[in-house]
Amino acid sequence: MPKCKDCNKFASFAKPDEIAIYCATHKKQGMINVYKKICNQPDCKNYAIHGYFKCKKHGGGKRCNEPGCGSGARGNTDKCGKHGGGKRCNEPDCKSLAQGKTDKCGKHGGGKRCNEPDCKSLAQGKTDKCSKHGGVKRCNEPGCETGVQGKTDKCSNHKGGKRCNEPGCESGAVDKTGKCITHGGGKRCNEPGCGEGAVGKTDKCSKHKGGKRCNKPGCESGAADSKTGKCITHGGGKRCNEPGCEAGAAGKTDKCISHGGGKRCPNCIDWIDSRCGQYKYDGYCATCFKQIFPQDERSKVVYLHTKEIRVRNAINDKFRGFIHDKPLYTGDCDCTHRRRIDHRKLIGNTILAIETDEFGHNGYDEKDEIIRYDDVYMIHSGKWIFIRFNPDGDKRVDMEDKLEKLLDTIEEQVGRIENEENDELLEIIKLY
Repeated sequence: MPKCKDCNKFASFAKPDEIAIYCATHKKQGMINVYKKICNQPDCKNYAIHGYFKCKKHGGGKRCNEPGCGSGARGNTDKCGKHGGGKRCNEPDCKSLAQGKTDKCGKHGGGKRCNEPDCKSLAQGKTDKCSKHGGVKRCNEPGCETGVQGKTDKCSNHKGGKRCNEPGCESGAVDKTGKCITHGGGKRCNEPGCGEGAVGKTDKCSKHKGGKRCNKPGCESGAADSKTGKCITHGGGKRCNEPGCEAGAAGKTDKCISHGGGKRCPNCIDWIDSRCGQYKYDGYCATCFKQIFPQDERSKVVYLHTKEIRVRNAINDKFRGFIHDKPLYTGDCDCTHRRRIDHRKLIGNTILAIETDEFGHNGYDEKDEIIRYDDVYMIHSGKWIFIRFNPDGDKRVDMEDKLEKLLDTIEEQVGRIENEENDELLEIIKLY
């Protein structure tokens, strides 16, 4: 075998169809290992596995013997890494793959570590740094320091990497299906009839208790992060940055839903009591969606199942003239005082307003509720009577009995207003 021109190592690199003259260390640009075959798949430049005409990615080498699995077998085993092949971490009860030449997985300290002081994360690729400290190529979007995805120049947030092949979807594809998790990519929950994505290394979705659970005794919700080990309700995950607020921040924002966080409905985004948009309603909140697209099949589902609609139907069956879930604002409204009331009726100089407080509006901010009363008074400077109806309160009373009590209360207040017996500018009546 020839020796390298620049050292005493065996030469194996040269330009295609030429004799080897350099080793791997001293090879020049455009040179290849002439003693190794290139994978025969179109546009693939990886080396073929010895004895095969393909690289490992395209089917060369020994394959995993699990039925239906086409991944390469690890080491001297007959299985791929996913099905237990290869060297495993020696930590008790850990089944993860050992990293590099160590006996431990990345979580338990195996593999090459980042050389930044006090950093224990895994070094990325052939570098000495973890992803956080620059071990991977960074996204080329101005101001973005996130690592790039695949062979692109952008991170996942800026549409780097392979994208979902569903028309109109810009989310990242997660596996060989070419789809994002929402559209069926990745491992699915194994509960019969459930098509949701499995969480973490489990075989179940979050709803069916997949993934890490909250460490609060008696709580079965999913943990929101690994550091606290708690769900959002019990303090896990990112918190709202409003002074004195301990609620969880929504989505990629720094605020909870009550303080304007999360992705908002495009129809009511500028309203002071705007609601969060939902993926299943094309980004609209359920209320706006059913008003804008009343003929859509999804609107019919909303109509059938919301408690607010049951209240509306009950009111309409007994009373006339109520306006339901429409914005209340002045003719010259600048949107700062636009508020939406579930059910209202103007009787003389008094507005009788019924609010369906599902779950007691536990997520609502108390200060905002006070401001809300001030806002509606600025819109209508007459008298107000609010009936706050909580259909979820007092589980001992069924819904039909609660609705009957609500209708009796409305009838009583209508009589008081017509007889001019309501003297206060604002009255609030709470039911359940």
